[in-house]
Amino acid sequence: MEKPTPVLGRSIGKPTVISLEKGKIPPQAVDLEEVVLGAMLIDKKGVDEVIDILHPDVFYKESHQYIYEAIFKLFESSEPVDLLTVSAQLKRDGRLEVAGGDFYLIKLTQKVASSAHIEFHARIILQKYIQRSLIKISSEIIEEAYDEGTDVFDLLDNAEAKLYDVTQGNLKRSAETAQNLVIQAKKKIEEISNKDGLSGIPSGFDKLDKLTSGWQPSDLVIIAARPGMGKTALTLSMARNIAVNSNIPVAFFSLEMSSVQLITRLISSETGLSSEKLRTGRLEKHEWEQLNVKVKALEKAPLFIDDTPSLSIFDLQAKARRLASQHKIQLIVLDYLQLMTAGGSQKGGNREQEISTISRNLKALAKELNIPVIALSQLSRAVETRGGSKRPILSDLRESGAIEQDADIVSFIYRPEYYKIDEWDDEERTPTQGQAEFIVAKHRNGGLDNIRLKFIAQLGKFDNLDDFDSPFEFQSKMNNDGDNPFLTRNLPDANQAFGSAMNDHPDPDPDDNDVPF
Repeated sequence: MEKPTPVLGRSIGKPTVISLEKGKIPPQAVDLEEVVLGAMLIDKKGVDEVIDILHPDVFYKESHQYIYEAIFKLFESSEPVDLLTVSAQLKRDGRLEVAGGDFYLIKLTQKVASSAHIEFHARIILQKYIQRSLIKISSEIIEEAYDEGTDVFDLLDNAEAKLYDVTQGNLKRSAETAQNLVIQAKKKIEEISNKDGLSGIPSGFDKLDKLTSGWQPSDLVIIAARPGMGKTALTLSMARNIAVNSNIPVAFFSLEMSSVQLITRLISSETGLSSEKLRTGRLEKHEWEQLNVKVKALEKAPLFIDDTPSLSIFDLQAKARRLASQHKIQLIVLDYLQLMTAGGSQKGGNREQEISTISRNLKALAKELNIPVIALSQLSRAVETRGGSKRPILSDLRESGAIEQDADIVSFIYRPEYYKIDEWDDEERTPTQGQAEFIVAKHRNGGLDNIRLKFIAQLGKFDNLDDFDSPFEFQSKMNNDGDNPFLTRNLPDANQAFGSAMNDHPDPDPDDNDVPF
């Protein structure tokens, strides 16, 4: 007889304890929050670097929100930020105890030694906040989606609006009434009338400034050309005119050349010494003196050069915002657009989509900071294969039609000399040597024109083309009788000098006049 298989009973022990850590906790970085606040309390530089990135809501801990709010208030009223002033501000707000008291503030300052990497830490805190915001929005959308009574299209609108708010961050702007806008516009027109009709930033090229009224705030300007046409030279000449002559702060982001190479080119155009001489350092004694004297204006110029290679659009925006808050920059130059990356957001997309993202973000940056952004761009080879004058057209813009679409001004540089074309294709057939054409092919707020400029190749410099009437006429005081020191007065005439009386008496034989000799 088979033994029945015994039924194995399950031993009942203690219930299985699940650790709370395995549950879902909202994304946070409390330790980094402490480090960032501590760095802001001990170093003013730390405050400058992150004040435009963070706002109180990004902090996970409530006490941190109060501390940051106190720091922000002090920063706004241009007061020093340190342990004592923040403590006093929290007392004034009646939040010192809620924030953890003086002991907690001291603890924060002991967490960190300096403000190094503070921006990186701040961006992580911001990322965690965005993640929390997205979780919150997603939960609300899920809840609304389960509600049968909700209209689907209303649901879509709400979802889009909420996501847009997160995307925009602090850039929430309310609609303004026509009345306010008219008052603003009138005020602006009055200001312009006092500036000789230049409402924007003067480029230093007279005809161009007349056409554009200067580079306008919030405009995206694209300057495109084939390699070797002088894109960098033109924008450097422009940046120099703006920073040195007009004393307007300019930020120059160079992805192609190093900052020392750029400044050497600027020194060359400023001093008139060829770049070859500066490169080799073979200068005469008088040239050294010339260098030391003429470079002084450049030294004092508010020009900021950043040569970070393969810069992402996200980094550019961060750097530009910082320069705008710290140095009040009025113009951004980017050399050049195709060397930029879209950052981590564009994985798997093609190059055209990436360029579209970059140009869209550049326009957004120009609007956000309310300053012109000049971006250089490469042209496709279609120009080279075309016959005729080889003047670039809008369809030659490389990699993306979005550039043409997003830009307020699209312009080209054209040097016929480059293609061995000796004469301009106008009626006068003037020589093209040392000349270039700045072609404004798209202008959202004004007219189009082809503007001629002078190009000095050995100095890598563009300048105004002086329109002299040909032949050249030089005014000199030398020929004014009153001022001529070389004029000999009271000289005898030829007859008196040589004693000939041949023509004095009447002709005895008038018929002799017909003799051929």
